[in-house]
Amino acid sequence: MADYSLFTSESVSEGHPDKVADQISDAILDAILKDDPDARVAVETMVKTGMVIVAGEVRTETYVDIEELVRNVVTDIGYNNGDLGFDGESVAVLNAIGKQSPDIAVGVDETEEHEMGAGDQGLMFGYATNETPVLMPAPIYYSHMLVKRQAELRKNGTLPWLRPDAKSQVTMRYDSEGQVQSVDAVVLSTQHDPEISQEQLQKDILEHVIKPVLPEQWLHDDTQYHINPTGIFVIGGPVGDCGLTGRKIIVDTYGGMARHGGGAFSGKDPSKVDRSAAYAGRYVAKNVVAAGLADKCEIQVSYAIGVAEPTSISINTFETGKIADEKIVELVREHFDLRPKGLISMLDLKRPIYQKTAAYGHFGREDEEFTWERTDKADALRAAAGL
Repeated sequence: MADYSLFTSESVSEGHPDKVADQISDAILDAILKDDPDARVAVETMVKTGMVIVAGEVRTETYVDIEELVRNVVTDIGYNNGDLGFDGESVAVLNAIGKQSPDIAVGVDETEEHEMGAGDQGLMFGYATNETPVLMPAPIYYSHMLVKRQAELRKNGTLPWLRPDAKSQVTMRYDSEGQVQSVDAVVLSTQHDPEISQEQLQKDILEHVIKPVLPEQWLHDDTQYHINPTGIFVIGGPVGDCGLTGRKIIVDTYGGMARHGGGAFSGKDPSKVDRSAAYAGRYVAKNVVAAGLADKCEIQVSYAIGVAEPTSISINTFETGKIADEKIVELVREHFDLRPKGLISMLDLKRPIYQKTAAYGHFGREDEEFTWERTDKADALRAAAGL
């Protein structure tokens, strides 16, 4: 049975101020990992009119030109014109990055006497469902696709009046078995040049963004379309709103369809289980569903700082499991190494792959870098389950 007959998720574009901050934090992380894979990085970013502030704790042997990096990220996103009130050439960059506390390193670093421990305590969730081909919930998957499409049409010049900031929201209607029946409502708000009329904007967004993305069979006469429902959206990005790293944790994950442990991802190296264990949780859940062990799977894993073994592993298949949830936990322990060192190795996480994750969701994207989206354990899980 479905928990909801209607379910809504939202996404935001790469030009949204919070996502600008996430991308800067992850660009700094990537630049450090490129030359120092064992670096410890925790970088937060704040963006506002004419200003970028980066702060945090880093331990590394390499050097990164933070100011140049920040300017390049801001420009590449599309803030490259003074008319936008925020652009890569003129923005002020304040750097308040310091050294990581040695007290943390004592518990986390691997030595001959001590196995690598978790970078902090905490709880993380992973989730998968068979309602889309990439095993993601449909509302968040299509919300991401809408704002990604907006950015593509902005950058390739198809709709040259588009500006970088945008938000989407999709409401899906489910039947009693939990299967998607239709799209009930779509919201898309996009920043734009002042010259475009609202009538033309709404026509172009419907024709070029919404309808090419959403499956035609899910659209119907009663589907609601709210395109820039407040009217003018000329002022946006960091001029319109202050942006902070880690403010879009539901957009980054499952759109509210699954629970969240509260830890953000961007700017954190893989020793931080907030990030790496959440990626591993997605890997586990996706393989469980791909193996046919369940139609839906949510895993919770928890850690203590400085301790290698998870303090708990729990599975919930929402009564869709083909075998008992307790048996799936046993299979997870057998087939997945969820210790920090093990999951970093399993997913090859000491690579400069993170800036790409910082917009349009960390999950449900099957690019080569997204190793946690592989389903290479599905056959072994299916065989071990006797299915």
